[in-house]
Amino acid sequence: MDINAERSLIIKQIQQVNDISFLRALKHMIHYALKNEGRISIEQYNKELDEAELRVAQGEFYSHDEVEKMAKEW
Repeated sequence: MDINAERSLIIKQIQQVNDISFLRALKHMIHYALKNEGRISIEQYNKELDEAELRVAQGEFYSHDEVEKMAKEW
């Protein structure tokens, strides 16, 4: 499969996703891939940790059991 066909397939699959946490994670992955960023500053690292801790405190996470169930559906 060529790169354009792969992109099209991924876009179609993303349009079917209704899980906001997954879409946010994917957005962050794409952001870093586009920036082609290697190392980040300690300030950025700490900011990302703070944001992640806030999401966990707000209940925006999956338990190990939930992730196992989701993986079985792949």
